[in-house]
Amino acid sequence: MTTEVQPIMQRVVPNLSYDDAPAAIEFLCRAFGFEERYRLEMPDGGIGHAELTYADATIAIASHWPEGGLGSPRSLPHLHACIQVYVDDVDAHYARAKAAGTEIIEELADQFYGDRTYRAHDLEGHRWWFHQHVRDVTPEEMTAAIEEMASE
Repeated sequence: MTTEVQPIMQRVVPNLSYDDAPAAIEFLCRAFGFEERYRLEMPDGGIGHAELTYADATIAIASHWPEGGLGSPRSLPHLHACIQVYVDDVDAHYARAKAAGTEIIEELADQFYGDRTYRAHDLEGHRWWFHQHVRDVTPEEMTAAIEEMASE
């Protein structure tokens, strides 16, 4: 673990709030392959700010902060967002997540738009959608696939 803050190079950084941020960090690294870059621990044992990286992308993690309006998805009546991540080998990523006990909510499958994907919940209910682009699809092919699905 690094003790100094590194500059974030991307323009949009998802910030996720967890009731148990230390456990979430451990899970995200073990199950989804993130690496911890920075952690600011608070006196109460919570996380004020942490940065996790995957390839060239960064996400920020923090403990819930009711005063600032942040909580875990556990406290919401429905999900309000999904984190989409492109990986190099979605089959291997899926196997890693399953081996770590991840709740898979949509099995690994090829999609009509050219990606191979699966969806999962993390330990507090954030929804993750992992993709690998496997083939190029023309707009006409996508339209035809959507029309076929609608007629079924």
